[in-house]
Amino acid sequence: MKRRLLAVAASAALALGLPATTAGATDSPGNGGGNGPDIEVREAATTQAENDRIVRYWTPARMRAARSADILVSDRDTSGADGTVATGAPRVVGPQRKPGGGGSGAGFQGGYYEGGGTVTRTTGKVFFTLGGTNYVCSGSSVSAANRDLVLTAGHCLNEGPGAYATNWAFVPGYDDGARPHGTFTARMLVTTSQWANQGDFDYDVAFAVMNPVGGTDLADTVGTQGIGFNLPRGEYVHAFGYPHASPYDGSDIAWCHGTVVQDTFGGSQDQGLDCNMTGGSSGGPWFRSYDTASGVGTLTSVNSFKYRAGRYKSYMFGPYLGSVAQNLYGQAQHL
Repeated sequence: MKRRLLAVAASAALALGLPATTAGATDSPGNGGGNGPDIEVREAATTQAENDRIVRYWTPARMRAARSADILVSDRDTSGADGTVATGAPRVVGPQRKPGGGGSGAGFQGGYYEGGGTVTRTTGKVFFTLGGTNYVCSGSSVSAANRDLVLTAGHCLNEGPGAYATNWAFVPGYDDGARPHGTFTARMLVTTSQWANQGDFDYDVAFAVMNPVGGTDLADTVGTQGIGFNLPRGEYVHAFGYPHASPYDGSDIAWCHGTVVQDTFGGSQDQGLDCNMTGGSSGGPWFRSYDTASGVGTLTSVNSFKYRAGRYKSYMFGPYLGSVAQNLYGQAQHL
């Protein structure tokens, strides 16, 4: 079975949102500063000179010309390396809000997002370079002890397996070329060993630790979203991203929502959402308990791939955040 990935994303810039918070952002197993079981860490822009170079590198022209990163991994096998995803006790890191609109019913297959709230600030476009080519994905600001953490897909920073990205930058609130909150560069890139060494899409998840902009942390600039691990499968979720292919153009944030299903087609342990977002949305956030009024929810996955054919070809699939992802988060938030 072959699948195509979705790797261009961004978000509309609205000045609404909640104050930054790290409520509940506490330690989890293996949260030391170095590599641990299932964890791969790579340094990125660790000096002011490198930070400034990357900000200058991402001109409006380069951002517009960046390619969807789905072509990097478009012909991978769908099945996981070992057929299982490690799980543990459920855990949710705040902020949390009561469920919002769309919590039941048939769901919404997709379209541009016309709402507001925190999601339009915490979601953004990810830009990076691999093999001399510029690519684009998406990501989300997430609650963390270091107040500078972005959640994205593993293939948005590592080929899986293969090289790590360079020139890695996050533009929260990207809106048709505008950068209302600045350009944040990555200080550290963190992904699972299962992705970096095996290209296992069951673990296609990653975090980037960002450098502050003008001395201000990402969380204090745009706020954060909560994140959950080992939560029940089959829930109702809202997914966001910046799809690039028709009928979208990658300039504005889009969304889908509905009840997820298990992957019974290709053999992965991922969950799927009926969603018409196209190539360009990889790394975009999935939320449970999403509140449409505030734009706040609990992150439970990211956009990862779509099948080319079969029963679920209209579905977007994303990795389940189990104990490996929790351990990844625990280390990343303290780097």
